[in-house]
Amino acid sequence: MECEFPTINADTPKIREIFKTVKTIAVIGLSPNPEKDSHRVAKYLQEAGYKIIPVYPKEEEILGQKVYRSLAEIPDAVDMVDIFRKPAAVAPVVDACIARGDVKVVWLQKGIVNNEAAQKAEEAGMTVVQNRCAMVDHRAFA
Repeated sequence: MECEFPTINADTPKIREIFKTVKTIAVIGLSPNPEKDSHRVAKYLQEAGYKIIPVYPKEEEILGQKVYRSLAEIPDAVDMVDIFRKPAAVAPVVDACIARGDVKVVWLQKGIVNNEAAQKAEEAGMTVVQNRCAMVDHRAFA
């Protein structure tokens, strides 16, 4: 599973569309540490106007938002799930996205690829982005 090449990935026009249509982003593994990539990317997206919902095992609040322990606990609609976890942890997150029924986009951050989970998400009707940084792509395409 390590170092997979992404066989499923949205193209540039689709990524542009994601940033135009998505409003609420749940960030899986959003660290409270401002030095961590997950924190920097989420803060950037929040400042760009997206509603950020942190999903993290500890903390009560990150970036001024209530922290949830899982996707299932989030009462609001979620358009996109941005994943900052190891590839092996992606499949259960995709299962949780499918169970919710409202997630349109599953985004695996730079360095994260899980083709099996990506295929499952795509078959469930979600757009999948793998091994890309949402902040870098937003700056480039939005």
